[in-house]
Amino acid sequence: MSALTPKSAKTPSHPGRSIAILAIAIILFSILAIFQGTSIKLGLDLRGGTSVTLQPRASQGGKITSAAIDQAVGIIRQRVNSLGVAESEVSAQGSGTNRQIVISVPGETGRRIVDLVGQTAELRFRQVLATAPATASASTGKSDTKTATTAGVSAAVNAQFAALDCTKAANRQGGGGDAPTDTIVACDRTGVSKYILAPAEVLGSQVSKATAAIDQQGAAGWYVLLNFNGDGTSKFGALTTRVTSLPAPQNQVAIVLDGLVVSAPRIIQAIVTGSAQITGNFTQTDATDLSNVLKYGALPLAFDRGEVQQVSPTLGADQLHAGLLAGGLGLLLVLIYSLLYYRGLGLVSVSSLIVAGGITYLSFLLLGKWIGFTLTLAGIAGAIVSIGITADSFVVYFERLRDEVREGRSLRTAVETGWARAKHTIIVADFVSLIAAILLYFFAVGSVRGFAFTLGLTTVVDLLVVFLFTHPLVSLLGRVAFYSEGRPLSGFSPRSLGLKLDSATTSQPSASAEKEA
Repeated sequence: MSALTPKSAKTPSHPGRSIAILAIAIILFSILAIFQGTSIKLGLDLRGGTSVTLQPRASQGGKITSAAIDQAVGIIRQRVNSLGVAESEVSAQGSGTNRQIVISVPGETGRRIVDLVGQTAELRFRQVLATAPATASASTGKSDTKTATTAGVSAAVNAQFAALDCTKAANRQGGGGDAPTDTIVACDRTGVSKYILAPAEVLGSQVSKATAAIDQQGAAGWYVLLNFNGDGTSKFGALTTRVTSLPAPQNQVAIVLDGLVVSAPRIIQAIVTGSAQITGNFTQTDATDLSNVLKYGALPLAFDRGEVQQVSPTLGADQLHAGLLAGGLGLLLVLIYSLLYYRGLGLVSVSSLIVAGGITYLSFLLLGKWIGFTLTLAGIAGAIVSIGITADSFVVYFERLRDEVREGRSLRTAVETGWARAKHTIIVADFVSLIAAILLYFFAVGSVRGFAFTLGLTTVVDLLVVFLFTHPLVSLLGRVAFYSEGRPLSGFSPRSLGLKLDSATTSQPSASAEKEA
């Protein structure tokens, strides 16, 4: 009958090696976490943050449609994710074309991100036809009318230009909505100058790449480098070629973002390489934000900012305490049950759960630093659910182990034969949970993704602990007389195994059973 025994039932010669490797890894990562000064990042529901409502309005010539709103949600979500903000939520609420977009971002950086994601990013390259100081005056209007008339600008545009006062903050709000085919008047973003601008010849949709960079010579500071697609390259080359021979200010090309002039550089020579720079005394944050906005395209709609709220973590803190209390009680019940049912063997469950909890906590710390992982109430729920998954792995192994002992094998042999048969069940069960977590993560949004991520992470931790700690620890205990001799509190006594006490042949595993293995 020995042929029925799995080949993998051979006792490992160094079961303590796996435990030592795991212990060294935990110590090293703990030291890394301490030196990095990491702490668990909490989500919007636990530490508060910013929530804003954006009300869509149609750009000139456009319409508000459900498809446009869905597209805007996708672009805003990409912008938020590009900044490494975890557990943010971007969703459309309402029905039909009356839907609003609600953005919720955790932490103190919420206001900056809300300002960023609501930009329409309508990028235009327009020739400058006239420029003047920012204030409005009748004399400025007359002077500019002469300049504008030679460029074919209408009297209505001249009057609008003369009346425009860019020192007023209301005139520097931007917001886009300008039609590319129109001649427009616009302020620069600093409120120093105002411009009459020709119809746009190059659009933001013709930009293929945008990156933030810094001038290594230190002269220009931070800027945004743009690369155009084929159509944009030819049009930008034609625009810059034409204006180089014109007098000032018509030899300038204004870079207009959401209706405001970011910069209006003078074109000295034609640019036909398919790239351009946006400068404007940017800080690193300004340049990075602008490149991220341009990188993911223009929003199909313009937005009016609605209610902006600072979300308090008070309610989340109460729910957190309730969740931790429930998780603690659940863990305590699992530990009590393990000790009462498995006796001395239950100590393996207790120590394994402690190790799994330590690894999970360490993972939260390091992943928060490395990938911006943020813990939310949903994530805590996933961690609580994982207690059952981890305990289930122990039960599968322990019951298989006890079955082997009931069949007459010695504990030392049963440890390996039971493991050879139980590990396949453990792997299959954990992989089912892992697949479910992966699918839920990729097809869900918001806090549900936090639940899925935590569930998947703790499932992987369960596999590591069972293979590198639980099984090797049981192998070591199988060599200890207290367990191998089946003493009353070991969990392997005849009574614990349900064997008949009056049977001399079954009350205690015989040494000869080693041969069956």
